[in-house]
Amino acid sequence: MIILPAIDIRDGKCVRLYKGIFEKSEIVAESPVETAKSFEEDGAEYIHVVDLDGALKGEVINIETIKNIVESVNIPIELGGGIRNIETVDKLIEIGVKRVILGTAALNDKVFVKEAVRKYDDKIAVGIDAKDGFVAVNGWLDVSKSNYIDFAKFMEYIGVKNIILTDISKDGTLEGPNFNMLRELRKNVKCNITASGGIKSIDDILKLNDMNLYGTIVGKAIYSGNVDLKEAIKKSRE
Repeated sequence: MIILPAIDIRDGKCVRLYKGIFEKSEIVAESPVETAKSFEEDGAEYIHVVDLDGALKGEVINIETIKNIVESVNIPIELGGGIRNIETVDKLIEIGVKRVILGTAALNDKVFVKEAVRKYDDKIAVGIDAKDGFVAVNGWLDVSKSNYIDFAKFMEYIGVKNIILTDISKDGTLEGPNFNMLRELRKNVKCNITASGGIKSIDDILKLNDMNLYGTIVGKAIYSGNVDLKEAIKKSRE
């Protein structure tokens, strides 16, 4: 299992949200580029980036910052937030983003997802952000009637190979991930699963490692000092 340190960008800075509430965003680092460099120095194999402004506005906003991150490190970047059409996917792949995460668009525009998967295969991931078991969209502001398991199965059916599952109620809380949701998803799909939301300690990471997941995204636990990224990577490889 790989550990993906998280960079959430809002107004050009690294922030963390609490349970997806934008009014409770907290600046955790001034420079996304310097943060990405530090993650690479600590041994990260991949970096998870979210354009929070893009998620709210429905289009990628922080494109220059994202490009600067890509150019500043030698490890791959995955990006989510505001990606609603194939032209945006093309542009992101062109500037060097290695994996593009579809969220709201995956629920609302199945034709677009199919086109993106056909064109870019495993460079496309789907982020399933769930609240009480149902998929939330538009920067987590709206909760749909789609159950996260049913949605994941359909995504796998149309060819999606990577799913990122976030329990919104856990995100940014340092209360531990929703292991039960992840177990259920693991039972129902065969594609790669990345856990996101609530990781508070290296013990959480090791427990996720034992679940045969592809990866885990760690954000607030790194910025708060609860998790030492270098140590976590070392222990997860042992």
